Amino acid sequence: MHNSHSRGMTLIEVLVALFVLATGILGAVAMQTTAKKGSFDAMQRSLASAMAQDIIERIRSNDVSEAVLQSYVGTYGENAASLPDNFCNNVASPCTPQEIKTNDLYEWTNALRGANSRLSNSNTGGLIDARGCIARNAQLVTVVVSWSGRSEVKGAGGGNCGSSADTRRRIVLTAFLF
Repeated sequence: MHNSHSRGMTLIEVLVALFVLATGILGAVAMQTTAKKGSFDAMQRSLASAMAQDIIERIRSNDVSEAVLQSYVGTYGENAASLPDNFCNNVASPCTPQEIKTNDLYEWTNALRGANSRLSNSNTGGLIDARGCIARNAQLVTVVVSWSGRSEVKGAGGGNCGSSADTRRRIVLTAFLF
């Protein structure tokens, strides 16, 4: 008696199995890429939020008089900040509120530009094309940090802080100082 059933896989079965396997691997790679983009964007938002909170706390810890508060107002990050005359790191000679403000804005601008992390004379830390804007209305201070995202988003834009491209992201933080 002759056995007519074959005992191995046919070529079509092997090709179908390879196609299913390849599709699964490509799906996993695409999922990993999407997760990596999302992780990078979340890190950028977290950093922007920390930078906005940082300058608010710096302003709060300085003298919040009318003149000092007004002197913080401006747009930062596009150009390098000028070096302060006094870095306010000597306990024996305390800084004036204006010197503290100059040092605060110098350090904040460097953080926005990523200058606190360098590799081969290039800034590698911080946000991508970051801008920081500080505005005030009496004791109400608004800080906007905007940066370039990696993909376009409808309704995005830097507002009045940075360009208005569809890839701009921003964090807005408002605080009442007393």
